[in-house]
Amino acid sequence: MMLQPTPPAQHIVTFAQTLAGGGVERAMLRLVDGWLDAGRRVTILLGTGDGPLARELPPGADVIELGATALPALRVAPRLFRALGADLLFCPGNHYTSSVLWLRLALGRAMPPVVAKISNALTCRQPGLAVANRLWLTRHPAFIDHFVAMSAAMRGETVAALGVAPQRVSTIPNPPARPHALSLPGGLPKAPMLVGVGRLEPQKRWDRLIAAIPRLADRAAIAVILGEGSLRGALEAQVRALGLGGRVMLPGYHPEPTGHLRRARAAVLTSDFEGVPNVLREALALGTPVVTTESSCAVREIVTQPELGTVVPRDDPAALVGALDAWLSPEARRPRPVPPPGIDAPQRYLELFDRLVIERRALAA
Repeated sequence: MMLQPTPPAQHIVTFAQTLAGGGVERAMLRLVDGWLDAGRRVTILLGTGDGPLARELPPGADVIELGATALPALRVAPRLFRALGADLLFCPGNHYTSSVLWLRLALGRAMPPVVAKISNALTCRQPGLAVANRLWLTRHPAFIDHFVAMSAAMRGETVAALGVAPQRVSTIPNPPARPHALSLPGGLPKAPMLVGVGRLEPQKRWDRLIAAIPRLADRAAIAVILGEGSLRGALEAQVRALGLGGRVMLPGYHPEPTGHLRRARAAVLTSDFEGVPNVLREALALGTPVVTTESSCAVREIVTQPELGTVVPRDDPAALVGALDAWLSPEARRPRPVPPPGIDAPQRYLELFDRLVIERRALAA
């Protein structure tokens, strides 16, 4: 039997702060699953392995838990990282790039090639931080070798915001979820339902959806928000203050939201900012229309036709209510399912990884 040659990027190292259920970490685990299927070795450095995504850790991945305080700075000891013998480091999202900088400073020329995925919008919406954010972004090309945007629009935004050469930015969509038998949600009223999927964190602005519910024309309509996070108490207080105890449900993180999304009249995303929201593509793949804020340059690459859903301004409550009313109407027609992109994402990443490792070795020769 002829032995196959070892691929250049045989050992890939990546990391995550927690497995609490974020979209960045979930996409990373799907990629890892594909890389393992392709015969690569993958090591995941975790701040802590706690969280519902722990059940989605792909079998075969090497997992090293560093302790809860190790991230987001990822102060992994240079000795440990050197001992791993990584061929390439994959940074799964924007908010982890400070970890890459730390390692680059600690390891110097011993640092392997680094690929960083742009997981969120690069524009800063916090007053007083825009200038500092722009300065920070322009430093990234000095310590990251290659960037991956999840859509064409995000690639353009990345080139402009980072001041990086276009050839250093690839476009690779996130991999879709592997098909599962649809688990129909139980215990829900037989009422018109809006579904939101995402962490209960400030970025997601679920307060906008909750505030819209008492203004809907259909007084029987309910909202179900699947997710967990630091704003649970504040959102529950808002629900109580508006008297919406029977119309807004916050059941927590759900590992398989497809049943909820399929049953929903519309999937709703009310964020201030996003990257390329996977939940919109997951809903459209099921034939469920979407209502979303203009939270990313990529939103209109997903909602390409009025038949698929409605995009509203971030701070326009009347527009949000109007869009929800339209899709809750009995006359509203569900779109045909839209197949999600990214089926070949793991392989496309591996082709990029191998090329970068070959280029690095050629420079070192």
